[in-house]
Amino acid sequence: MLTWKDIINFAVNGNPEPDTRIEKTEEEWKEQLTQEQFRITRHKGTEAPHTGALCSSYEEGKYNCICCDTPLFDSTIKFSSGTGWPSFTQPIKPNAVKYDKDVSFGMVRVEIMCNTCDAHLGHVFPDGPEPSGLRYCVNSESLTLQTVEESN
Repeated sequence: MLTWKDIINFAVNGNPEPDTRIEKTEEEWKEQLTQEQFRITRHKGTEAPHTGALCSSYEEGKYNCICCDTPLFDSTIKFSSGTGWPSFTQPIKPNAVKYDKDVSFGMVRVEIMCNTCDAHLGHVFPDGPEPSGLRYCVNSESLTLQTVEESN
């Protein structure tokens, strides 16, 4: 289980190697994604709170990257944080997500990205529920839900 100490270590000293890498040009991403998905995932945008389709969805399944379909989070570790964005306590595996120190907007935060394609997902904070204490705050537009029925 990842802890805040692990997250800071990754953000400062480098991320775990992904299982695979996917790289595309900006034009290739534009062709594949909606305008809003492109703005959020490729240009580090944020959707308005409480507007994302996956914010209040608790169906069983896996939450995959909208850009490359890499599994990132599991429904079993999703929780209602009240923040207006889907929230998770852990990634599906330690190398699914990468971390970067974000000093934009006069704050110090830890940005989270898909470790396979560098899609911006959101941020992680040390104010989540136990046992990890982590809250991965993710834009709905960065994710697609693969339900249990779809994977069978």
